[in-house]
Amino acid sequence: MMKTSLERKRERAGLYFVLPSMTIFTVFVFIPLIIAFIFSFFKFDMMFQNFQFQKLGNYAKLAGDKKFWNALFNTVYYTAFTVPVQIGLALVTAVAVKRKGWLSGFFKSVYFIPAICSMTIVSILWSFLVNPDIGMFCYWAKLLGFNPINVLSSPTWAMPTVILVSVWKNFGFNMVILLAGLNGIDESYYEAANIDGATGFQKFRGITIPMLMPTLSFTVVNCIIGSFQVFDQVYIMTKGGPLFKTQTLVQLIYSMAFDSFNMGYASPIAVALFIITFIISVFTFKHMTKGEEDLG
Repeated sequence: MMKTSLERKRERAGLYFVLPSMTIFTVFVFIPLIIAFIFSFFKFDMMFQNFQFQKLGNYAKLAGDKKFWNALFNTVYYTAFTVPVQIGLALVTAVAVKRKGWLSGFFKSVYFIPAICSMTIVSILWSFLVNPDIGMFCYWAKLLGFNPINVLSSPTWAMPTVILVSVWKNFGFNMVILLAGLNGIDESYYEAANIDGATGFQKFRGITIPMLMPTLSFTVVNCIIGSFQVFDQVYIMTKGGPLFKTQTLVQLIYSMAFDSFNMGYASPIAVALFIITFIISVFTFKHMTKGEEDLG
């Protein structure tokens, strides 16, 4: 079937709209990914000299590298706690502030303000707040009779503190996305449920969650990808310590590339990070989409 002139114009218009985003993606994501994959088979220094073909040597070294497995565990640990807490808090907050009124608008702004702040500034701010000598939180703890500790130097509390900062910083962004999804749900569903005598929890489980699933799926996957790429707050607040308890995969890549000047070995870590993130994201999206179809 021949396409009409109008259909061809619409296709060209669509391509023109997509072209800028695809160009940026190609230049800053796709091409660097291919280069990193190629570099992962070589050994070379920071000045891109002394190239030595390693075959699968870098990947064999990676498989037995305790630092890599430690960084992977820390990254998964961070993601496993950050994503559920962040999404859960964002969902509850979005439902709470959906109601009309000036207080609703006020709280929307308050919750979203941290999301527009630089993670670097937020990390520095929280480093001061939890400092045992000059931190406000520790000062309040002393007034209440507690003996505050330096949580950023504690192998037990360093990662939970980083997780707390990340959740506080980012949940407002996810709240706005979920709030947009909530506003897109037709009120007639809730009116019909009210007529049937459904409780608030029943409406939330039977209407809100199924209708919100496309937005929720996007939010969860986006949060997982961001969590696996965590770097700023870890580097600023703990630098991977204490005892490498907060060193993540991205920080390990940075350390190998710019501290140890081993660009060749940093590349397979980056490739491994991409593969792990891709697999988990696709699995999560398909699982949540399947759940959406089952609910529908």
